[in-house]
Amino acid sequence: MPIPKRWRDHIEAWQDSGLKQADYCRQHDINYKTFIARLSDYRRACEKGKPVLIPVTITKEAVAPLPEAQPFVLLLRQGHRLELPESVSAQWLSVLLRGLG
Repeated sequence: MPIPKRWRDHIEAWQDSGLKQADYCRQHDINYKTFIARLSDYRRACEKGKPVLIPVTITKEAVAPLPEAQPFVLLLRQGHRLELPESVSAQWLSVLLRGLG
């Protein structure tokens, strides 16, 4: 079952907040039992190896050329690391990411 963006956002915000689950739910007027159920769904999806894609915005100022002979590295939330040679085309990478989703 795909996790709706609203719940992914809440789960990630809770993880970053340092708050206890109940305190986060109280502050955001969220039903605690519903939050726990969605968190369980989220964790199950992560354990099954289904990628949880996170939107990223790249600005022109943030883009710097990669040093020569350095791999392109994707770091995933679960601690996985995917290294690709710099020769990988953007089109191939796009197909890969769509396939993972």
